[in-house]
Amino acid sequence: MNTVEDILTRDRSLLLVDDDKTFLTRLERAMQKRGFDVRIADTVAGGLAAVEDSAPAFAVVDLRLEDGNGLDVVAALHSKRQDARAVVLTGYGNIATAVTAVKLGAVDYLSKPADAED
Repeated sequence: MNTVEDILTRDRSLLLVDDDKTFLTRLERAMQKRGFDVRIADTVAGGLAAVEDSAPAFAVVDLRLEDGNGLDVVAALHSKRQDARAVVLTGYGNIATAVTAVKLGAVDYLSKPADAED
């Protein structure tokens, strides 16, 4: 029987959602070098479309995007794929938002600036 960890070890799909194009490109390259199959989106709409098309095993999602709240992407991912692991990034962190992110399925909540090691 496959455990969640077994599935996630084999599936290296990763969705990055951030409206900072420089950061997004830099993180995409860094994660590709670490063996991830990376897809990117720079809007909530793009992130939701990517999740609907093929829900990834992992996601790194910015909280505040030009067209809405990145937590919508986290919620959609968790709804489509409960074994997925999502990390929320934000430059505007607070405890209430962190709690909401975790309730929606995020496994971690990091303040910007962050890098691939984080």
